[in-house]
Amino acid sequence: MSNNAQPLWQPSPEAIQATQMDRFRRLVNERHALELADYADLYQWSVDRREDFWNTLWDFGEVIASRRGERTLGRDAMPGAEWFPDAKLNFAENLLRYRDDGVALVQRLENGGRRELSYADLYTRVERLAAALVAEGVEKGDRVAGFMPNIIDTVVAMLASASIGAIWTSCSPDFGINGVFDRFGQVEPKVLLACEGYFYNGKTIDSLPRLKEIIARIDSIRKMVVVPVARSADETAAAIADIGRAVTLADFEGAAPQRALTFEQADFNHPLYIMYSSGTTGVPKCIVHGAGGTLLQHLKEHRLHTDLKRDDTLFYFTTCGWMMWNWLVSGLACGATVVLFDGSPFYPAAESLWDMVDEEGISVFGTSAKYIAALEKSGRKPRESHRLEQLRAVLSTGSPLAHEGFRYVYRDIKRDVCLSSISGGTDIISCFALGNPTLPVYAGELQCRGLGMAVEVWNDGGQSVVGEKGELVCARSFPCMPIGFWNDEDGSRYHSAYFENWPGVWAHGDYAEITGHGGVIIYGRSDAVLNPGGVRIGTAEIYRQVEKVDEVLDSICIGQEWRDDVRVVLFVVLREGAELDEDLIQKIRTTIRANTTPRHVPARVIRVADIPRTISGKIVELAVRNVVHGKPVKNREALANPEALELYRDLPELADE
Repeated sequence: MSNNAQPLWQPSPEAIQATQMDRFRRLVNERHALELADYADLYQWSVDRREDFWNTLWDFGEVIASRRGERTLGRDAMPGAEWFPDAKLNFAENLLRYRDDGVALVQRLENGGRRELSYADLYTRVERLAAALVAEGVEKGDRVAGFMPNIIDTVVAMLASASIGAIWTSCSPDFGINGVFDRFGQVEPKVLLACEGYFYNGKTIDSLPRLKEIIARIDSIRKMVVVPVARSADETAAAIADIGRAVTLADFEGAAPQRALTFEQADFNHPLYIMYSSGTTGVPKCIVHGAGGTLLQHLKEHRLHTDLKRDDTLFYFTTCGWMMWNWLVSGLACGATVVLFDGSPFYPAAESLWDMVDEEGISVFGTSAKYIAALEKSGRKPRESHRLEQLRAVLSTGSPLAHEGFRYVYRDIKRDVCLSSISGGTDIISCFALGNPTLPVYAGELQCRGLGMAVEVWNDGGQSVVGEKGELVCARSFPCMPIGFWNDEDGSRYHSAYFENWPGVWAHGDYAEITGHGGVIIYGRSDAVLNPGGVRIGTAEIYRQVEKVDEVLDSICIGQEWRDDVRVVLFVVLREGAELDEDLIQKIRTTIRANTTPRHVPARVIRVADIPRTISGKIVELAVRNVVHGKPVKNREALANPEALELYRDLPELADE
């Protein structure tokens, strides 16, 4: 249940007044003759008067469009809402609005490599690649794919594709052949941009063997444009000489006639991105996102909820296979400097990213809850070893950030920082609940629901509840809903993914609670909720306690079917030198029991060497549950370490009494 303790941080009245969020509140009051006193009032108005809200946001965010139209909302339904049905715009034009000497992108590689690009140079680079794509025959609606690390060339390729109305789709180069084929094979890209290699955890990984197989298996690819990362340009050209349809980036651009950069104007809902579900329960779903909804939502989340400005430097630790990459790159629309990092966050040392925070003057630092927990377990205290002068916000997502993670940030990273745990997903390429520079931060809570998003928690009877756990839903339509799924002609797969529980209401699949002061607590995914004795328990409630046990580095929790009921089973990865003896098992159980209920206490605690995760770092409770119950795991290619699943098969500890 919610924790009504004192906030860990709160902004001063002067700081609140200086935020774009508060400036927006004042604009709304002035424009609509209102007296909204605070964020709670502003949020309620934004949900009650969605058309007025999104219209005002369009102006505040200075959206560039050749046409806006008179209508804000045509058909209002979920799915199928028609936002700004008469508008014409281009996503890339909005991200390339600045064309000066300000630094747009900084690229940092694990091996120490660094590049930067000004806004003016970024425009020129996009112009050159867009000309080459057009010369290759890429047209509006065609797909351009990236099998790329998180580098400048990837951003350039996305913007070049979007400028001509093509659809960008990407995954990171650590995907295996089948994982790539399961994604790109469905959407049939015309051009593939791919790196010949990349760096990770002190190693150089060669991508060429996989590139040869990818191009052999995906017939739609007319050109594979190979970008040098681990090799020189000449070495790359020599290495791909025997691959048909392959060309280096320099040769691809060099062969194209010059063409001035133009921005293809398209409908508000014109496809911009194809994203992929994790695919651990079958072939990944191809989720299609529209340009206008993505742009408006990201402008809202960056400018209002993150207070991002031109003088900010924004960083998020992500790969190109995770929606946080798309979210990060949208920071260009605010004119901020966007820092791209590719590699292991713990190489060559646990404090590597914090060195970068100081060196680049990062003001907004984004990462995963898993990273924060691992950093704490490593014993690092960036507050003592780094200056962190510009740092004003830390963002965390990927899984719920435990109370202890919140306290660690304020104790050992920086006291005066807005720590925002955020939650949404690939499904909406953005957030349902997130940060707010005008609100206090409470341990274990996301600060607020996002403006314009009618987020509620419903009980089993479909009633909205506060202070109780239930299903997180969005009760009214919003602009960044997906257009649909690729190759889902009748919309049935899209409908069953979100609207089967309650027709016309988006059910997101999170088990959550809205607190009395408007915060949100996420207890885990609904489909991973444990149900011992018929009582629903979110796995995050157990992980929060396990993280307090020093000997445990990582854990995963499932419900095992047992004697006509369900029992809780906890798997743990231990610190080197630690033993899972009766004393440690008792310590784990006592820690869980002391802060939850007896039903949360695991019936079995089992040591494992590794925990399976998706390539974006999320633990896969369902896949482990399936293995434990002897059921197949359909798509192992979605996992970063599929071999780890075998550790959970036929365990004698799960067969005994």
